[in-house]
Amino acid sequence: MSAGNKHDAPQGRELLETIGKLERVPKLLADKAYSNFKTRLAAYNLNFNLDCPPKVNEKYQREYNKELYKQRNVIERLFRRVKEFRRIFTCYDKLDKRFIAFIHLAFIFINLF
Repeated sequence: MSAGNKHDAPQGRELLETIGKLERVPKLLADKAYSNFKTRLAAYNLNFNLDCPPKVNEKYQREYNKELYKQRNVIERLFRRVKEFRRIFTCYDKLDKRFIAFIHLAFIFINLF
């Protein structure tokens, strides 16, 4: 959980570090917000294969798997469905544990219906 006015990339790096270094090299799909050097370096050091498009203003336009990147829409649609639950979307709960519990509940409802 982070403040609404904070960028997602530092939180993403922190999440990667909690997962730790892996033996096999999994693909890590991310959007352009995570294409900065610090995030790519953290993913590389933790043995992840970060596959995200470069920002338009980057000097070096590196290659990425466009077909695999299109699969991100499945996750984006899942987040849209979670946001249909008003309690989650408006963040009524002030406690992290309660907020996460309602996210879990939303996932259960989505999975059942």
